[in-house]
Amino acid sequence: MKNFLKNNWYILVVYMSLIVIAFSFLFSYGKISIHIYLNQLVGNSLFDNFFYYLTYLGDGLFMPVILILILMYNARLGVYSTLSFFAAAVVTNILKYQFFNNIDRPYQIFQWTVHVPIKYVNAEDLYIHNSFPSGHATQVFAIFMCLAFYASKPEFKFMFFILAVLASFSRVYLSQHWLPDITAGSLIGTFFSILFYIFIIEKNKLQALNKPLLKSKKTESTLKK
Repeated sequence: MKNFLKNNWYILVVYMSLIVIAFSFLFSYGKISIHIYLNQLVGNSLFDNFFYYLTYLGDGLFMPVILILILMYNARLGVYSTLSFFAAAVVTNILKYQFFNNIDRPYQIFQWTVHVPIKYVNAEDLYIHNSFPSGHATQVFAIFMCLAFYASKPEFKFMFFILAVLASFSRVYLSQHWLPDITAGSLIGTFFSILFYIFIIEKNKLQALNKPLLKSKKTESTLKK
């Protein structure tokens, strides 16, 4: 745990600062008011296209592709990321469908409960139920925080972290989720990425897999520890 904190304290500080800000806004304004305010960003073609495509980073169908690429790049990192992903996904799906299955998504609420005109990037793709927590946010944080924690260079750590944050925010931007949904999803994903880091990376387990599945004689993995 000591090495983990030494190598990743600044990422954790930035992340926890964002969590505190999110909770502060939620307690002060509530998820509906925050959503209405953020919805003002929608309509800019550059932002619309950016978040529409970026959201696929957390898509359940796209995740296996990312995991396979990571495994090919470094098998140990791939196993670490895969375990984090599946554990986080299982917990989120249990919460979503067993404990919080009555929480509706923004489209349902704004159409039938709070009659406020909301701008949508693509209304045809919108879901209406099982909003909490966000599966996309869970999955993208479960994998990309693994990459951030495993990376040795700060620029790579922040790159993966920022991708996780933006991909999660895309769910609110696209009105697929509320701010509490992506906040909870990010916490679940980050928790499991830390947990498996401690059990695998911190304890130097699976060292025999600390190599790419497809070996390259030209370059060394920049993420390899």
